Amino acid sequence: MKLEGALYPWRFRVVIGLLALMVGAICWRIIDLQVVDRDFLKGQGDARSLRHIPIPAHRGLITDRNGEPLAVSTPVTTLWANPKEMQASKERWPQLAAALGQNPQQLVERLTQQANKEFIYLVRGLTPEQGQHVLDLKVPGVYGLEEFRRFYPAGDVTAHMVGFTDLDDHGREGVELAYDEWLAGVPGKRQVIKDRRGRLIKDIQVTKNAKAGKTLALSIDLRLQYLATRELRNAIAEQEAKAGSLVIMDVKTGEVLAMVNQPTYNPNNRRSMFPAAMRNRAIIDVFEPGSTVKPISMSAALQSGRWKVTDKVEVYPGSLQIGRYTIKDVSRSEGPILDLTGILINSSNVGMSKIAFDIGGEAIYRVMSQVGLGQYTGLGFPGERVGNLPNHREWRKAETATLSYGYGVSVTALQLVHAYAALANDGKMVPLSILKVDKAPEAVQAIPKETAETVQGMLQQVIEAPRGVFRAQVPFYHVGGKSGTARKATVGSKGYTENAYRSLFAGFGPMSDPRYAIVVVIDEPSKGGYFGGLVSAPVFSKVMSGTLRLMNVPPDNLPPSSTQQASAVPAKGGRG
Repeated sequence: MKLEGALYPWRFRVVIGLLALMVGAICWRIIDLQVVDRDFLKGQGDARSLRHIPIPAHRGLITDRNGEPLAVSTPVTTLWANPKEMQASKERWPQLAAALGQNPQQLVERLTQQANKEFIYLVRGLTPEQGQHVLDLKVPGVYGLEEFRRFYPAGDVTAHMVGFTDLDDHGREGVELAYDEWLAGVPGKRQVIKDRRGRLIKDIQVTKNAKAGKTLALSIDLRLQYLATRELRNAIAEQEAKAGSLVIMDVKTGEVLAMVNQPTYNPNNRRSMFPAAMRNRAIIDVFEPGSTVKPISMSAALQSGRWKVTDKVEVYPGSLQIGRYTIKDVSRSEGPILDLTGILINSSNVGMSKIAFDIGGEAIYRVMSQVGLGQYTGLGFPGERVGNLPNHREWRKAETATLSYGYGVSVTALQLVHAYAALANDGKMVPLSILKVDKAPEAVQAIPKETAETVQGMLQQVIEAPRGVFRAQVPFYHVGGKSGTARKATVGSKGYTENAYRSLFAGFGPMSDPRYAIVVVIDEPSKGGYFGGLVSAPVFSKVMSGTLRLMNVPPDNLPPSSTQQASAVPAKGGRG
């Protein structure tokens, strides 16, 4: 060995030197990582153990105009599992299934099929108490998440207006969808340390606070919403009707105070919900408004300057032939000649058509367009339809006549109530709103004030005249309005469905200072008749009466009081 070392002394030194360099390099790397560049190891460690857990944001509150909650967010617990981790504790699965209230065999099959996954939902939306009960079992691979679930205190009463959210708390219908960005909060972040199995080791800090969504105050009054729902539901049950809608509007501010539909659904329990019940018919369903547009056509006649209220029209014999079309009056008029108010009271199609021939279809189209028929309302409500207001290059007699008494045009209940609100507001159009309005918006004069006031008086006579729609009268108040009955068009083809009608009534009050407009639509009543004055007018009366009382509107049609009558009787003298 000494001889070999003596022969190759340089090899030994090279090996020693290399070993020394390696030891030095290792020592330098240790010093570099632990002292000079210590953030590298810290970053690598954090990358494997440091996690950011989202902090759910509280969705904004939805209230009615008086602050009554319509949609609130409540905390819930969502349970999730790591199937890969759970494979080592299969004996605990039956216990877990029992705690979750699930079928043990189905849970076993699900966890076995997804054994290679690291995340699946077990159940969502448990109450915090229910979630904690499952977590207390400490089944390996089962974890909990904090979330929020939407709750709707008014249930089916406000379902079509408010809408609902999905499991991820995103708006899916109604106001929840239309104002999703406003209502949705901004999630926060929490920094934690987890081990390699995903178990929480340490909660370090909140790196970003959750920002709650903003509150949204709707224009609806929950009291009126309950009132409208009750009366509409009762009417549909009594008439054995297919469906219905009712809208109440403040004519001064443009606020929608109530919007209800039947059938409806409970957004808190959507398991048995069917699509037809989800439709907000007041803004989605379009229909021919029938005689309810005659006051608007009459406004066009008065506005033209060619007609006065006292002018008369011959309506005998109650029918009018135009080519191959025959226009008929449904009911027999008071006489062969009617003035303009009489045409509205008797709802004479013949009389309205003759006036329309004189002023032309373009004049009627213009006024209907100005009061919002066939126009977007500007609400931005999901699914809203615009309807159809035809404008012909050449107005033939048949087209002019049908437009004047409400056929050949399609509208929504919301558009119709907006048009009547303009008549009630002395001809001024105010933008519609489903949000609470603090200051009345600017109005546009759609109909001359004198014309609107004249039509208001005519519509009061439609209800109060001897042959008027007496079922629409409201005790202690003067109101005005017009009934309508429209045949239902056959879906997918021209023509009308036999024995299928919509019963309508539109009106406003009180006449001393019109404040509220109401439209009632009953779809396919099948018991006791189908005329609007018979079916929808009583609903209008009850809802308008309740609205005026709830809103503390002074009566304008009080009979002489008993105290006044008593004061007119001389008092008897007493003993001196």
